[in-house]
Amino acid sequence: MLNPRRMISRASFVILTGLLGLPAIAQDFCGGVGAEGKWIGGTAEASDISVAGDHREQIALVLGSAPYIALFSLSAPMEVRLEAAGRAGSDTIIELLDSNGASLAFDDDSGGGFDSRLELPLSSGTYCLRVENYEDTPMSAFVRVGRPEHEPLTVGIASADNSSNSVAIGEGCGDGFSQELQLGLPGVGAVIDVPAWSFSLPVPTAVSITAENEDADPQITLYSADGAYIDENDDAVGLNSRLDVRQPLAAGEYCIEMQALSDEFAPVTVTVSEYDPDAAMMAMYDQGISAPPLDGSYPIVDLGVLQTRMRKDVQNTDTATWYTVTVEQTGLLLVEAISVNFEGDPEMRVFDDFGREIAYNDDFGSGYDSQIAVRLNAGTYMVALREVNTGAQAFTRLLMELFVPAQ
Repeated sequence: MLNPRRMISRASFVILTGLLGLPAIAQDFCGGVGAEGKWIGGTAEASDISVAGDHREQIALVLGSAPYIALFSLSAPMEVRLEAAGRAGSDTIIELLDSNGASLAFDDDSGGGFDSRLELPLSSGTYCLRVENYEDTPMSAFVRVGRPEHEPLTVGIASADNSSNSVAIGEGCGDGFSQELQLGLPGVGAVIDVPAWSFSLPVPTAVSITAENEDADPQITLYSADGAYIDENDDAVGLNSRLDVRQPLAAGEYCIEMQALSDEFAPVTVTVSEYDPDAAMMAMYDQGISAPPLDGSYPIVDLGVLQTRMRKDVQNTDTATWYTVTVEQTGLLLVEAISVNFEGDPEMRVFDDFGREIAYNDDFGSGYDSQIAVRLNAGTYMVALREVNTGAQAFTRLLMELFVPAQ
């Protein structure tokens, strides 16, 4: 029997292949990620948040796996607030990218409920705010960029229903709230028992903070001793959190506020260690969220030239397997990851040879399999394939097909 899902996906290519003759869009912002972005204020001049009289806001339309990109700029360094609130109960995800396309921060639910929120200091420059739906389905959402004194769009996690055990902003790690961590040594505790951890730095130090136990789905927020917000993370590695503070923190006391988005009684392992840029980059390669160099320093499977169709059966794990594939003419690349016997949950990303992310998908259609269809020029591309769930393994069928314009 024909698979209805595959019939639908093939039918869509009749429409998509009509686009193959269109010229490529110029890649001007955020390493090309913001090529189709929209200025949050309508124009570049009105999107300078440093001089804006009020916040800037748009309605974002997210169409399936295609993210919405809001562009804004800062003519002077300052703290900004970035927010997204989905309509009709949609679950937004936001990611901040700098002018080169490097990821600076990521958030899922810090706005309260399913809304997203980031508050952080930024240097002057141009930025891209990437907005996606956690469910990977079409949605509309309000997106707002402003300064701390502007009216917020979301209530913030400190006001959300699931934050009863949180350290209030401004209280830092007061008596009775936290347990102390030693640098490099893990601490273990359920969020219901340990809503915050404290640590001290004798000298300025860049740090990495991890919180691990997917049953709890931990989220971490870092504050200085006086309660000043520094940064936060949720779901960096599966449902576990990892926060890399690349610029050295000043010597002093710090607080890690804990949230358990699933089970606040599940024990969470929290570790603060010195930031290792090589290890952090390797972790991003392993997660499939940043492309490794093509110099042989990281294992990559070369699949050669894709003529029309290529199939490969693999043992998929939560560590990404990287592939390169070469296309010799402009066309539509279809990549599918099908879990054999429905045992896995694969996700995929496609990058160009410079390392810029072109496409991402997890849970195409109504199942857990993944599918990407993207128009490409001739060249070499990288595909990252991994299992979403930590520790998971599943036999997965990887299919690549190339559709070219009729001559």
